[in-house]
Amino acid sequence: MSRDSLFGDEVVWSGRPKLVTVPPILRWASIVSGVVALTTTLSAVAVATVLNVAVGSMLLFAAWMASLSLAFWRFPLWWRSELEFAITDENIIIRRGRYRRFIDRRSISFARIHWHHSHSDVGDLELVRAVPTGALRRRLTIVLTGISAPDRVWAFVRGITPATPAGDGHRLLAQRLDEGERVLWSANPASNWTRWVPTNARGVLSLLLGLSLVVSAFLIASDAIRGMRHVLSAGVHPASISFIALVASLTLSVALVGAAAVGVVYASVVKPARLERLTRYLITDRRVLIQRGTEELHLDRERIVDVIDAPCHGGKTDLFLVLDGPKARAFAPSGAFGEQQGSGLQPVLKLVDDAESVQRILKTRPSIELAA
Repeated sequence: MSRDSLFGDEVVWSGRPKLVTVPPILRWASIVSGVVALTTTLSAVAVATVLNVAVGSMLLFAAWMASLSLAFWRFPLWWRSELEFAITDENIIIRRGRYRRFIDRRSISFARIHWHHSHSDVGDLELVRAVPTGALRRRLTIVLTGISAPDRVWAFVRGITPATPAGDGHRLLAQRLDEGERVLWSANPASNWTRWVPTNARGVLSLLLGLSLVVSAFLIASDAIRGMRHVLSAGVHPASISFIALVASLTLSVALVGAAAVGVVYASVVKPARLERLTRYLITDRRVLIQRGTEELHLDRERIVDVIDAPCHGGKTDLFLVLDGPKARAFAPSGAFGEQQGSGLQPVLKLVDDAESVQRILKTRPSIELAA
């Protein structure tokens, strides 16, 4: 086998992105910037043809937003297309030219896999290191983007041979276990109407923001209709370029605010409830596995040092898994509480019916040790 040029370690696996995509937040930033650029251009056309004034500053702003839209879309594709990934005896390494980023294999607490919606054999492998909470809280992750069979790559990180069924995200987690691995307990979060109600300050504020955007969209639409009536009464022909540009500009503005309102409400209320319904918990003799739609969390039980139970509504219990590992101490509840909601699946089993059975299973010794 080859050796890494930086550390001199033996390379266990190496690869490159099989599918290069734009991160969702940058994709939406590109779309919003493009819509703003188009709206500004149409407004400039309407102002120039009706009022006969200079619109150079408006066109300059439109060009700037169009450039941002293109940059948000193309830069991630350009950057990710040249990434290289390597797993050595000691480290996981991401490199691009002279750029290097790495993490110690032994310090990895758990992994998240984000399968691609359209390509069942491609996904992102996010390796997470448990860190303290409070003042020392920080995010330590490394992501192998767009790789083929991310669950097989995770097996290499763990130091085991990948199972034959691995590599297909359309398969259930129970069908992609390690060789000889047995399921000891499985369940879904108990169904409850309260999943449609935001339970934290962030969710409540997001919902209020979404509702305020809905009201704003209606007010903007009302003002736009009133303004177009004034323009028509001033003698502008409905079929003129200036009026068509004005209508298109106002329509895009209302649509942008309305889309933002729908997106915020969906992200704060609908999406969490829908994902909770799709969540499945598995505890095997070796690991804790959580599957939620196209997202998965893989946690070796050797990393769990304690389980904190938190009673919740309906007699159910939330179980927070406290993590620990070599060079990755996560004292107190920080293994579960180290990241905010919305940053991905967490090592938390929510709305569990039989919490005592789960705690009893997790406190028994796993059947195998983690790879060194």
